[in-house]
Amino acid sequence: MAFLQTNKDLISTGTKEFNALLKQQVFNDLLVSEEAMVTVVDDWINFYINYYRQQVTGEQEERDRALQQLQQELNTLANNFLGKYRAFLKSQEHQNHP
Repeated sequence: MAFLQTNKDLISTGTKEFNALLKQQVFNDLLVSEEAMVTVVDDWINFYINYYRQQVTGEQEERDRALQQLQQELNTLANNFLGKYRAFLKSQEHQNHP
């Protein structure tokens, strides 16, 4: 069953906005632990899901599926971001402990 066009648009918008948020993050010398960054990113995902929960349309099943799809897409973006952050932390370790 295909998503309603409105929900497709919301998923696309939410994914683009979340990706833009992740791309704005600057890795610098003020290191946040990996665990803390995971917590921050999880909080961001929850914020987006709660925001878009109020926006999706259709029957309850349609809304639930749209939010599940959005959650999957945000998790994929988050996992890519966290992978880059882990690599950054490791590079900082090697610079500080040659």
